[in-house]
Amino acid sequence: MNDNNYLNSLSSIEEVIDDARNGKMYILIDEPDRENEGDLILPAQMITPESINFMAKFGRGLICLALSKQRIKELELPLMNPTNQNNDLTAFTISIEAKEGVSTGISAADRAHTISTAINDKRNKNDIISPGHIFP
Repeated sequence: MNDNNYLNSLSSIEEVIDDARNGKMYILIDEPDRENEGDLILPAQMITPESINFMAKFGRGLICLALSKQRIKELELPLMNPTNQNNDLTAFTISIEAKEGVSTGISAADRAHTISTAINDKRNKNDIISPGHIFP
């Protein structure tokens, strides 16, 4: 595929925002000189066991959760590697699990529940345990 066809096949920012607002999953790609990968993205408040299953089956990578610095502070989640010195690496915190409402934590339903718990501002650090199967 030449560069023009590739660029023409990408969605506009407006289309991606519209898809996100409507609960549609999209692929966000990074620069070829960074990791040269695509991530399956869905707003956390719209996560379902079915979307987690899709990510696990077809994405075949880690299932991560983007959280604000403020929320990470509220949940008291330390960085996985506090001495990460590479700007290209993701600043992962320790992995998490919902303290209640999960069985093994690995199922799509358990992971969706953990994400819902972590983003719920009525929940706090006592509702999350580590290690787990979600990577903030």
